[in-house]
Amino acid sequence: MQAIKQTRVRYLILLMLFLVTTINYADRATISIAGSSLQKDLGIDAVTLGYIFSAFGWAYVLGQIPGGWLLDRFGSKRVYAVSIFTWSLFTLLQGFVGGMPVAWAVTTMFMLRFLVGFAEAPSFPGNARIVAAWFPTAERGTASAVFNSAQYFATALFAPLMGWIVHKFGWEHVFVMMGALGIVFSGVWLKTIYNPKEHPRINRVELEHIEQNGGLVDMDSARKPGSQGPRWDYIRQLLTNRMLVGVYLGQYCINGITYFFLTWFPVYLVQERGMSILKAGFIASLPALCGFIGGVLGGVISDWLLRRGHSLTLARKLPIVTGLLLSTSMVFCNYIQAEWMVVGFMTLAFFGKGLGALGWAVVADTSPKQIAGLSGGLFNTFGNIASITTPIVIGYIISATGSFKWALVYVGANALVAVFSYLVIVGRIQRVELRDGPTQGGSAHREEAPAAPLGSQGSAASA
Repeated sequence: MQAIKQTRVRYLILLMLFLVTTINYADRATISIAGSSLQKDLGIDAVTLGYIFSAFGWAYVLGQIPGGWLLDRFGSKRVYAVSIFTWSLFTLLQGFVGGMPVAWAVTTMFMLRFLVGFAEAPSFPGNARIVAAWFPTAERGTASAVFNSAQYFATALFAPLMGWIVHKFGWEHVFVMMGALGIVFSGVWLKTIYNPKEHPRINRVELEHIEQNGGLVDMDSARKPGSQGPRWDYIRQLLTNRMLVGVYLGQYCINGITYFFLTWFPVYLVQERGMSILKAGFIASLPALCGFIGGVLGGVISDWLLRRGHSLTLARKLPIVTGLLLSTSMVFCNYIQAEWMVVGFMTLAFFGKGLGALGWAVVADTSPKQIAGLSGGLFNTFGNIASITTPIVIGYIISATGSFKWALVYVGANALVAVFSYLVIVGRIQRVELRDGPTQGGSAHREEAPAAPLGSQGSAASA
């Protein structure tokens, strides 16, 4: 009897995650490409622009835990579809604030960016949740790296296009284009995304392969009708786990690097390096392209190490630490004048940041099954506090010093703190198992031995 060939539906799901994350990050980056023109048209200073940049982050952070709860309560497909449609609508509306009086325009832009952030809150917890359901453990690093690398691909693909649109037609048109694209994609999402056990195109062989090798295939379908969703007491258990606290701190610092590139980097090229907006759009795409390559490579290396028999801890930490050390190279831009060298060091920094951006793979590896969305939301809450602080801190640094030199030092320091967190605080990486009764911290199973609770004297695992 001929063996049944395994379907590859999970790769279609991964393609959808990659595409939606590309749109997600392109919508976030619209404000950075439009930033210099917007600042000039509205007559605002660097501090005000920094606050507008940060508006997304305030709401994105506030929405993480509610967004994760909604994912666990109602499932990834529906919650994510509503999220895509809503953030795209608010992105589109930003294209109509230019005709308002300056005070109203600034306030309206802040509020719309705030609403985009709140609507996007379920996106990355949803990504991690879907990867945990659809991919075996040994494929999860690559899958997580692929969807996470879309943030760099978005800049590489859309930054030149958006720079050209701003140059040719004005900054308002960037928001209209990206908003319309996202609204259309929300309909495609509904037609394509399913839970593994419910997808019409998956066969038994692929489903068994996923389930028998660590995929949480019944994450949504196992939820009983009338379920009240995850218990909020679980948050306390997550917050008292030493491993997770270290991961949260590391993600905050990694996102500090991300949001420099998403907000101030094109402004840096225009104001500090004297490039035109059109040229800045094209130049900004080069580091992003290398960030994309580094992002995919980090996941591939991590899963390769895992298949070679190395521990989950080593497989995840080695690319993270190596990449973050490379990302500190941006500080050298303070000591060089040649434009090609500036682009080179920024490209190396973004490549390193991509290589080390395996936080979501770690979330998929460690999140308790019953609250995978809430766990991802909590992780993203801490990580995206940087989306608030980074634009504002850099804005104040530029206002106080008149240059970007100390801003680059600030961003480079974030990378070093993240390295410290993964080497010293995190310890072993493994899935957390929650308890229904009182506990001092989650226990763990499957991949490795339990992580020490916060405050224990356990030694740090090697990278």
